[in-house]
Amino acid sequence: MNVIKLKDRQELDKKVPSMPWYIEKFINYKLPDLSPSSLLEYVRDYETFLSWLLAEGLSTATDMKDIPLEDLERLHIDSIDNYRMFLATHKQKTNSRTTISRKLSSLRSLFHYLSQIAEDEHFYPLLKRNVMAKIEIKRTHKPKDTAAKLEGKLLQENEIFEFLKYIRSGYGEDIAKNKQAMYFYQLNRIRDLCIVSLILHSGLRVSEVVNLNTDDVDLKKKVLYVLRKGKNDDTFKTPVYFRYEAVEEITEYLRIRADSYKPAKREKAMFLALANGKQEGSRMTKRAIQEMVIKYAKRFGKPYLSVHKLRHSFATDYYLQNDLYKTQEQLGHSSPDTTQIYAHLTDKTMAEAIDRRNAENEDN
Repeated sequence: MNVIKLKDRQELDKKVPSMPWYIEKFINYKLPDLSPSSLLEYVRDYETFLSWLLAEGLSTATDMKDIPLEDLERLHIDSIDNYRMFLATHKQKTNSRTTISRKLSSLRSLFHYLSQIAEDEHFYPLLKRNVMAKIEIKRTHKPKDTAAKLEGKLLQENEIFEFLKYIRSGYGEDIAKNKQAMYFYQLNRIRDLCIVSLILHSGLRVSEVVNLNTDDVDLKKKVLYVLRKGKNDDTFKTPVYFRYEAVEEITEYLRIRADSYKPAKREKAMFLALANGKQEGSRMTKRAIQEMVIKYAKRFGKPYLSVHKLRHSFATDYYLQNDLYKTQEQLGHSSPDTTQIYAHLTDKTMAEAIDRRNAENEDN
């Protein structure tokens, strides 16, 4: 099991015993199909909901673990509307519309399982009345809306190469007078360049980059073997292709990986970091990679860039040269609906490209 899933599985195992028996039953039902990370989000959502039930006096129990199924059956539509309002307005629990929709969807999944799938000893549904079946959960982000929010915040065409060039040398020129910053830049420059190049030429998620091992990289075939997000089968790694442009940076990093980061013999992680006071390099964390990208992006003049926007940048460029389903497969999207955002993004990109070509022809 990869490091992120292992950590989430440990956290899941700690939390589930504090849940009512029927939630534990639901989590066990979902365990073969969903990753520990997804199930942990479910449990956290249920913690919030059950705590709210207790605080509002909507349960006969005094402890979360003891909330009976009958309390769920007695809930009205108004109760769920009040919970939605609580999520949106309570100072400590204020959530975005997307998060609120996700939390309500988690409840709907639980209630559906209890009312339609799980049975008691007499073959009757565990939950006799399902209030969540009456609750409308609006889709918060349409592909067109998401594309509109991303517009102007991605790297396009030559900017991809300019950003990589900046990491390779431009950043060093900007911080030349800062000895401490220069020390870390010289130590990590080749690694950082490799990570950013890999994302911009393959569209990997940050979690997929973190979980990469050295033996997951095939330079000859230009293939990475990746543990895809949401997949619960740790015995299978999905082959993901990367562009030829990334080969040079990967080769350069692999050449200096051992000498620069001095990993233990058992350490297989592709991307390493040397923590303060440590003699041996260990696997980089998601947060370290995210902060690294932001550091370069700010100096580059694009402070809104993030790891995920680098992935979007690749996807937009990739979609211009391929179809929807190839893009969906390359990015590891479970639904083509998610990939549709690049159709909307590329509408404007293609129009701008045509305008540039026309302008060039007129000049000639």
